[in-house]
Amino acid sequence: MQIYRSSTCPFCSKDLKICYNCKFYSEGAHWDCLETIHEPVREKDRANFCEFFRFKKLEGLDPKSSNNSHTEGLQIKNKTDKKERAKQNFNRLFGD
Repeated sequence: MQIYRSSTCPFCSKDLKICYNCKFYSEGAHWDCLETIHEPVREKDRANFCEFFRFKKLEGLDPKSSNNSHTEGLQIKNKTDKKERAKQNFNRLFGD
């Protein structure tokens, strides 16, 4: 499935091509991105024109599910992922 700047979620109508949905998004990295971008994306929760965007894979989600509560799981997972990413970044920087 090709994701464009104007692509939105069929359930909640939120933008899909945002930094938080990208596999290269990494809080704490240079401009929060693992790719070499030439300028920062200021609003990471809004659609953008990034040429490096690739959808990150989230475990435990059924893309065929029509359950409208799909975003609740994402919000909980994102909070957990944020803590785990911070720990991983710390360990990478200072060793295990």
